[in-house]
Amino acid sequence: MTEQRGTDLKQLQKLDMRIAAARQRIADFDPRLAESEEPALRLESELGTTRTRLQELKLEERRIELSAEEKRTRRKKLDERLGSVRNLREEAAVTAELEMVKRALQNDEQEMLALIDQLRKMDERFAELEASYKEASERVGPRRDTLLAERAEAQNELEALRAERARFVGSMNTAELKIYDAIRAGGRQVAVADLTEDGACGHCFGMIPLQLRNEIRHGRGLNRCEACGVILTAPTLETAAPSPTGGQGA
Repeated sequence: MTEQRGTDLKQLQKLDMRIAAARQRIADFDPRLAESEEPALRLESELGTTRTRLQELKLEERRIELSAEEKRTRRKKLDERLGSVRNLREEAAVTAELEMVKRALQNDEQEMLALIDQLRKMDERFAELEASYKEASERVGPRRDTLLAERAEAQNELEALRAERARFVGSMNTAELKIYDAIRAGGRQVAVADLTEDGACGHCFGMIPLQLRNEIRHGRGLNRCEACGVILTAPTLETAAPSPTGGQGA
């Protein structure tokens, strides 16, 4: 492997790291969007639950109204019947039924009063939630728009980096590129590392055999670290200092 080809692999690795960083920035937008929308979504959910409960209470109110109306009608008929009874036994039966209807009607009216109070409180709560939801939605809108714009910008950057990579690999050695891609396929970030001045792998810092060091320094063939598997290259002038990727985990 010539020095130029080694440099190409290192340049490709830098490009791939920029692509990975851009992907991560895009992925980070999802929890940020969710966090910005959470207050409004929570209020929307509570608003929906309260709306459903209001509908249930109004149905219950209608049921009690119909029940009370039936009892009033029955009470009226019993009152009329009481005026035309023919004997004491019939009078006692009508009176007993009338008292039972009156008690049932009284229960309905008391239940209706309690329900009306509950409906009033629920209506007030619903109005408060509507106002809070509107306010939260107004706050969320600009924040969400800003995040979506930033995510679109990051997505454009990612597409540009992918296009740059496609152009870059077009002139690279196919066999070496295949090995490089295979190393990174397992999720590893570091596929290429410089040989250190004292002859160690710049990634795992395991010592490299002397003969292999000479091959690496003279750019003969594609050589890999036996310990961690990265492709080893001779350091260029700009990486003569300790490699910035040295010591990162696989």
